[in-house]
Amino acid sequence: MNRRSQAAVAVLLLLACALPARARQQTVDELKAKLASAKESDQPKLCLEIARLQLDATEKAYQAAQLPQAQALLKEVVDYAEKAGDAARRSHKHIKKTEIEVRKMSRRLQDLKPTVDVDNRQPVQDAVNHLEHIRTQLLMQMFSEH
Repeated sequence: MNRRSQAAVAVLLLLACALPARARQQTVDELKAKLASAKESDQPKLCLEIARLQLDATEKAYQAAQLPQAQALLKEVVDYAEKAGDAARRSHKHIKKTEIEVRKMSRRLQDLKPTVDVDNRQPVQDAVNHLEHIRTQLLMQMFSEH
């Protein structure tokens, strides 16, 4: 490779690194479309990714005091975490990874709760409770099989 080609490759690498991580990630809509046709064993990973992205958006919505949007996003976090747990249990794949990721989401929500106005904390607590229930089901399956 000559110097000009090396320089061009270096510039392209720098540009690729400079792109926001969000631009390189798949959007929630793309992931949902992919989920619709995914094998059951691939569904936990896709559902967890959707839930994580929606959790990021939930935190931002709460910070911006956009309560209706935050609560709608929070519901999606719980819904997709539950879908991930169900798919993991049905397929007997990714159970441990799913439990770990749901635990992380629960902790993030627990950290978020004190930052939310007192009158609006109950939906966050309800979501934490639901995620903990999902975790319990996953743990019960993990340890009942052996």
